[in-house]
This record gives sequence, C-alpha cells and structure tokens, in this order.
Amino acid sequence: MTDTQHGAGPTPGSFPSLLKKFGARLRRSFAVLRKNPMALLGTLIVFMFLLIAIAGPWIAPYSAFDPFPGQKQQPPSMEHPFGTDNLSRDVFSRVIIGSRDLIALAGLGTLLAVSMGTTLGLAIGYQGGWIDAILMRVFDSLLALPATLLALLLVGSVGASRESVFLVIVVVYIPIVTRVVRSVVLDVKTKSFVEAAKMRGEKYLYILFREIMPSVLPTLVVEASLRFAYAIFLVASLGFLGIGVQPPSPDWGLQVAVARNYWSTAWWMLFFPCAAIATLVVGVNLMSDGLKQLFQVPDLQEQR
Repeated sequence: MTDTQHGAGPTPGSFPSLLKKFGARLRRSFAVLRKNPMALLGTLIVFMFLLIAIAGPWIAPYSAFDPFPGQKQQPPSMEHPFGTDNLSRDVFSRVIIGSRDLIALAGLGTLLAVSMGTTLGLAIGYQGGWIDAILMRVFDSLLALPATLLALLLVGSVGASRESVFLVIVVVYIPIVTRVVRSVVLDVKTKSFVEAAKMRGEKYLYILFREIMPSVLPTLVVEASLRFAYAIFLVASLGFLGIGVQPPSPDWGLQVAVARNYWSTAWWMLFFPCAAIATLVVGVNLMSDGLKQLFQVPDLQEQR
C-alpha cells in the first residue's frame, strides 16, 4: 500500500506541503494583525486601492475624459458622487481611474529600487573594503539632497513623462534601501552560520542569498512598504508641480493642481483627490506598522 493509502501527509517540498505551510503562515499573520486593528485596517485600505487600480476602468461609472455638457462644477449628487470639475468631467471616475497611474508608477518604481538596493546592499555590506567606502560616499552625496529636489533635478534633465517619474523613484530610493540592507548585513555577516558556510566552501552568491538574505528580509519588507508610501507622495508631488504625468491624465496630483484654483467655488474638486492620496498613504503606513510587528523588526531609525 502507498503512503497515501496509509493516510500519510504530503511529502516535504511537494505542492500540497508548501500550500499547507503557506496557509499556516497566513493564518498566523492574520492572528497578529487582529491584535492590531489599525494595522488590519491599513492592510484592508491598501488592498482596496489595489483592487480599484486594477479594476478602475471597469468599475468607474463614466469616462475620465468625456465631459457632461451643461454640468460644469456641479456639486456631489447621486449622479456624480464626487461632483464634476471645471471641464464638466466626473470627479469620481477620474479619482478611480487615476489611481492606476499613481499606484503603478509608485509600486513598480519602488519594486525596482528595492530589488537593486537589496542586491547592492548585500554585496557592499558583505564585501566591505574600498568598494564599500567609495559607493557609500557616492550614496551619501545623493542622500544629502532632499528627495523632492533631487527628483526635480532629474526630471528637469530627462523631461516630464511617466518614464521620467519612474526613473526618479528608482534613483532616489536605491541609496536609501542600500544603506538599510547594508546595515543589517554588517551585523549578520559576523554570525556563526555565515562563518560555517564559508568553511564549507559555499559560493559567494549562495552565502548572500541563502544565508544572509533571510535575516535581511523582515527589515526589507517593512522598508519597502515605507518606500512605497513615500513614492506615492513623490508621484503626486511631481504631478502637482506639472513635471510628472502630463494632462489629460487623471493623475491625482494633477487634479489637485487644477482644483486649487477653484477651491472656493468647487471644494469637491480639491477635497476628493487629496482625501484619496491621504487615505492611501495612511493605509500604507498603518500596514507597515503591522508588518513591523509581524516580523518583530527593530526600529529602522536605529538601524540607520
């Protein structure tokens, strides 16, 4: 008779075994979040916005670009829950559809910045020596400039577009992620399990990604969520200044820039895009606190 006939569980490493392990971790994570209602709320907010960004064009009641003749700057109503703007367009639809550009740019830019920063941080922290000294001084010079100022310089050099905003996020956040990862690696590389891997003759990449990376991952997850929150602000700020995503895109920052000229007569044009930005950023920060508790990560400021 086979093991299955005897009622044995799935073999280690098999898909059912991995699925069972993932389910157990998910249940433990949810149990931790339940003890922190604000973190759970933040996680739900983030997932709600992700769903809106993915399904935006299908759930928005109207087009983000087509005007409604004769309905210029109409206040919120059953037909237009967020009112209409100065060009008679539905603000509710523009907020929903505009979430896609902002979340996609901030999310993909953060993902690439975290990936590259992690790789550099692992290599620099483990290698040390003159490579560490030179690259850290280069990154220090970049970090000496405020993120918004550095973004303005980069966008001014390459021109205003979606691609330039994406590039800005990557360039601005790679040094920050690199420093955070490097600080963890400097502590972990002296541990006994890393020394044991060296004595076994393990390869360089094996030591970095199989021995050191698991210790870096908890801090990295929290740092990535924080970078995502700051990236949202950065994308919205560049749109507000008119040097990010260009009209007629329903970018939230662009909507705020236009609406500031009409805040006294059409407050809803300004309020709802601002509320969307604030809600998403607060949600990401609350989720980050939950992740920090989940992984029991020490304060990031102490690691810097």
